[in-house]
Amino acid sequence: MGSRQLTVAAGVVGLLFLFPIGYLLVRTVTLGSDLGNTLFSSTTARPLVNSLLIASSTAALSAVVGTTLALLVARTDLPGRSIWRWALALPLVIPSFVGATAVLAAFGPGGLIELVPRIQGFWGALAILTLLTYPYVYLPVLARLSTTASSLEEAARLLGDSSWQAVRKVVLPQARGSIVAGTLLVFLYGLSDFGAVSLMRFDTITRAIFSAQLSDRATSLTLGLVLALVALLVAAVDRSSAGRRPPVTTVGSGQLHYALGWATGPALGFTALVVGLGLATPLLVFIVWVVRGSSTIGVGYSGLGDSLGFLVEPTLSSAGAAALAAAAAVIITLPVAYASVRRRSWVSESAGTAVTSVFALPGLVVAIALAFWAIRAPGLMGAFYQTLPLLVLGYVLHFGAQALGPSQAGIAGIPKRFDEAARTLGVGARRRFLTIELPLMAPGILAGAGLVLLSTLKELPATLILAPIGFETLATRIWNAAEDGFFAEVGITALVLVVLSAVLTWPLLIRRGISRVGRDHRGGPECGHRRGVGDAESR
Repeated sequence: MGSRQLTVAAGVVGLLFLFPIGYLLVRTVTLGSDLGNTLFSSTTARPLVNSLLIASSTAALSAVVGTTLALLVARTDLPGRSIWRWALALPLVIPSFVGATAVLAAFGPGGLIELVPRIQGFWGALAILTLLTYPYVYLPVLARLSTTASSLEEAARLLGDSSWQAVRKVVLPQARGSIVAGTLLVFLYGLSDFGAVSLMRFDTITRAIFSAQLSDRATSLTLGLVLALVALLVAAVDRSSAGRRPPVTTVGSGQLHYALGWATGPALGFTALVVGLGLATPLLVFIVWVVRGSSTIGVGYSGLGDSLGFLVEPTLSSAGAAALAAAAAVIITLPVAYASVRRRSWVSESAGTAVTSVFALPGLVVAIALAFWAIRAPGLMGAFYQTLPLLVLGYVLHFGAQALGPSQAGIAGIPKRFDEAARTLGVGARRRFLTIELPLMAPGILAGAGLVLLSTLKELPATLILAPIGFETLATRIWNAAEDGFFAEVGITALVLVVLSAVLTWPLLIRRGISRVGRDHRGGPECGHRRGVGDAESR
């Protein structure tokens, strides 16, 4: 694909992702909403500040947690790395309202372990969101650290740097793009989240949007537009700063793995704590709900066997829709990712900003926007409402940013000299892309696909509004059971959702990790363990 064609493709994708924001603009104008008064009113200012506070705090904390875990799994001799690699990604699939409910059931008043003070407010929301969103940073950084060359690290070690110094000076700069991309996703998710902040009783702009949705539609749309403008501003600043960040383009195999030494215990404890709170605690609560519900068969609960039978169709629907959304998101956003890195222009930068900003909108807004345009579409286009293609498009629009960021980081990590050498040898553009660039950017693309897949599995508003009649997923099943108060049903369905996520992420994470670990242990000295991170080293 030539430079002009690539720019046109990126522009078309950018326009597609502007549909939700266009809906907010059109409806705000037609309903006569006063953007200025709404923006500067006391009822908007405080929730907006709270949203920015919780989003930025969650992003900062998730960046630290996700990057640390990725370093431990990808570049150290942490015991059980192949298992941690997989388990650390799974909290992302737990819906925030279910995760918050499970944590309250575990540690709240009357819970399994009652804590004082109570988990609520800003600190409660920060803890829940961090535990559920750090994989947005963990997965892209893990993919990047698994492909960096060891030559720079070896040079740093030969010059006398300790393991910690090599990590700080060499390893982390190579993962900077992935860290920034993942942190931005966490920030935008924090802006759009409704479930966790509501259960933690922390007032944010998304709570105001949902509260006004039924009583004051004009205010709800205006608040959604405010959120979209904030997201556009943040995404634009990120794209602008991306052009000024020095590129670090090294790829290779046989990464160094550092011996933790005395730090093995603390590192293992930290990893286990994160998995314990973010994954094991909700799973334990789900199991408790199922066990307790088994003793009340006939009171809204038909028993474990019947429940599993009823979950076959929702499981297949969830898996199919998530796989389609992940593949479509990667394919649709790839021209934008490639153009914004290799063919930078105002078109590619604007398209990247549009794709990223939609992720900050609540899924409800994105779904209503698509339904609005589909119903009003001329001719046969209107027949797409409540069809599987429109549902997948809704997933792609909402989660496209998750595929874009890791893909950009993967492309940016490819040295340009590879492309230049292939050009010199007369290799055509298509063959260069398929044989050189695509294999090197594959880890980033797969990380993005994994993020989209896991997020799609738990998506609720878009599924409720855009899905075909009778189309039920595990997320909608959980919602309906929770609405009816059947927590045994919630528990068994959530357990199936986590198991399904583990099965679907196996090709993306576990097999790659196990094969890589095997290569590292069979490899030569360049793959071996150097002096321990915890060892006392001197120049």
